[in-house]
Amino acid sequence: MQKKKNAAKGVAAKILGSGVLTWVLLLAIWKAGSLFYPPEFLPGPLETWKGAFSLISDGTLAGDVWVSLGRVLKGWVLGVVFAVPVGLCVGCFPWAGRIFEPFLNFFRFVPAIGFITLFLLWFGVGETSKVALIFYAVIFPVMVNTIAGVRSVDTALLEAAESLGARRAKTFFTVILPSAVPHIFTGIRLGLGSAIICIAAAEMLAASEGVGYLIYTSRLYYRTDWIFTGIFTLGLMGLAADKLLRILGKRFLSRFGVH
Repeated sequence: MQKKKNAAKGVAAKILGSGVLTWVLLLAIWKAGSLFYPPEFLPGPLETWKGAFSLISDGTLAGDVWVSLGRVLKGWVLGVVFAVPVGLCVGCFPWAGRIFEPFLNFFRFVPAIGFITLFLLWFGVGETSKVALIFYAVIFPVMVNTIAGVRSVDTALLEAAESLGARRAKTFFTVILPSAVPHIFTGIRLGLGSAIICIAAAEMLAASEGVGYLIYTSRLYYRTDWIFTGIFTLGLMGLAADKLLRILGKRFLSRFGVH
């Protein structure tokens, strides 16, 4: 009897931990709310699924997802490649911090959406403006976390390396960089989230395809079910991308403390 109780508790704990009950509760509340409004205002889960199925059947949703993912990947990679070295430089050298941190602390509070008009003017309505906007959104969380990672290195480790005769470059590659990897990885994950948020806004204002474009243009046809489909698609894109990134981090960076 005790074993059955423990097994039941284990199953219940797994169900609670998986988040299934949270989604069931959300769907129930959503369904209950949709009963009081017409589908054009608040479609229920079934109506949204039917709308999503129509977009999946004709290939529209898949095409928009691939376009958005391509833009996100370009801007995110460029942002990481730029922000990590700059963050390491600012974190390691006080003179670099005095030069760059005032700009960093100012512009990181200016949202990427505020630059859409300027980027369209400077880079045109093509892919460059969207990638540039994602690049801007990505660099700040990555850079801030990289700087924090460098500055959080245990001073005892630095002193030990110096006492053993390690030169500055040796100390950087054997002590500072490995210790900062968990912070850098966190910044990269946050940058990915910023990229997906940013692409939705950019595609709503200047695009002819993509998930953001799908959400924005669906209002013209009063297809609220398509809007919900686009919103859920963005969430799933972010969830899947972050999950993949975490798997890769555990696989290749576990020795640096990434879990």
